[in-house]
Amino acid sequence: MEKKYTSLKEFYPFYLSQHQNTTSRILHFVGTSLFFFVFFGSFIFHKISFLLICPLVGYGFAWVGHFFFEKNKPATFQYPLYSLASDFWLFFDILNGKQGFEAKKEN
Repeated sequence: MEKKYTSLKEFYPFYLSQHQNTTSRILHFVGTSLFFFVFFGSFIFHKISFLLICPLVGYGFAWVGHFFFEKNKPATFQYPLYSLASDFWLFFDILNGKQGFEAKKEN
């Protein structure tokens, strides 16, 4: 039986376990970066319609990472909110050096 996660703190280690491939992590980082550029650009340039492509740029890169490099199913399908929050968590962990593009090996 598959584990049911009841908190983001509990889910995040599982999320990291599904993001072990360096290329996949880079693709996630690029997708999340583009999401932020498009999101904030929509307000800066008064093009609210840009918000419609936010999911495409964010998830497009991430799903390429899962399907072609991780060879697993994105957690978004089962835990959409935890997965989205974890995408941002990983993005900021990479930015501040808590995580790298290469996954930390568990002992």
